[in-house]
Amino acid sequence: MQRKVKRNIFILLSCLSMLFIFGQFNFMPEAFKLKIPAGFPDPLIPEGNPLTKASVELGRELFFDTFMSRDSSVSCASCHHPHRAFTDGLSRSRGIKDREVGRNAPGLANVVYQTEGLLHDKGVPTLEMQILVPVQEHNEFDFNLLLIAERMKNNPLYVKLSKEAYNLEPNPYVITRSIANFERTILSGNSRYDQFINGDDDALSESEKAGMNLFMNELKCTACHSGFLFSDFSLRNNALYTNAYPLDSGRMRLTHKEVDRDLFKVPGLRNIEVTGPYMHDGSFHTLGEVIDHYQSGGKSHPNKSKEIQAFVLNEQEKTNLIDFLKSLTDDEFLRNPEYTMQVRQ
Repeated sequence: MQRKVKRNIFILLSCLSMLFIFGQFNFMPEAFKLKIPAGFPDPLIPEGNPLTKASVELGRELFFDTFMSRDSSVSCASCHHPHRAFTDGLSRSRGIKDREVGRNAPGLANVVYQTEGLLHDKGVPTLEMQILVPVQEHNEFDFNLLLIAERMKNNPLYVKLSKEAYNLEPNPYVITRSIANFERTILSGNSRYDQFINGDDDALSESEKAGMNLFMNELKCTACHSGFLFSDFSLRNNALYTNAYPLDSGRMRLTHKEVDRDLFKVPGLRNIEVTGPYMHDGSFHTLGEVIDHYQSGGKSHPNKSKEIQAFVLNEQEKTNLIDFLKSLTDDEFLRNPEYTMQVRQ
């Protein structure tokens, strides 16, 4: 009997905790329904931050608002442009006062599926926590969530949206949860490649089909770039530099272990045509340069992935491979008005 009472008390407290988060017993915001691409699985959404129309709308407003940075000069969208599949076209991103960020901006398309670690080193476990990184980084926003919340309180729109989304005044909880929820809606899965695998035999050209065969079968690119997102999201060394990489030791920055030196997360390849420059440091500017690197077998490095092996392509095969990679571009996604907004100044 005592154990049953304790269990019931635990359940009651858990329910009360959720009710406290939303501020009142009858607060039930309207759910947001994701438009999941054909063939994609249902993503995992954290129970503590359900997708709602109000939270997504608030997150979208904040994502494009430059007042997220100390001097109100940059926003999340400054490094994650919708028409570039939420990258910025720079080798290394720029923050306030034109400060250079240490790494190339990763794309945000389908980030809802990356549940095993974000950033190039998988150093942040959730989207909610990831928001803290650019806000606090000296070379990015160089700011503070509490001060952003104070700015929001002076804006009637943000006070209204915060109340509608979480029944709370603007605060760090509201900021991180709403932006994370907007980012969870950024889905891309209608490229010509998708149309082909979903039954349209004419969606790909002969060159693209030949390139797909190279990618999938002959070159075994899927050893790393597998699945519907074209990545296994593992940490690997891709032999970009000999011995220690300059300026950035990858996963080792977090673990301080030599076995993790210069290991970076395998990126997905969707929309890769528009997400250059490539690599964690933006060192390659074209897809041709990327293929040349892997074709050479890469540089010597003690942690080099065993999957990196030299191969030979003639010019036509290289063209075919590039054509296939370009077939992963989702033009509908790049023009989707749900992901765009005039940046607030």
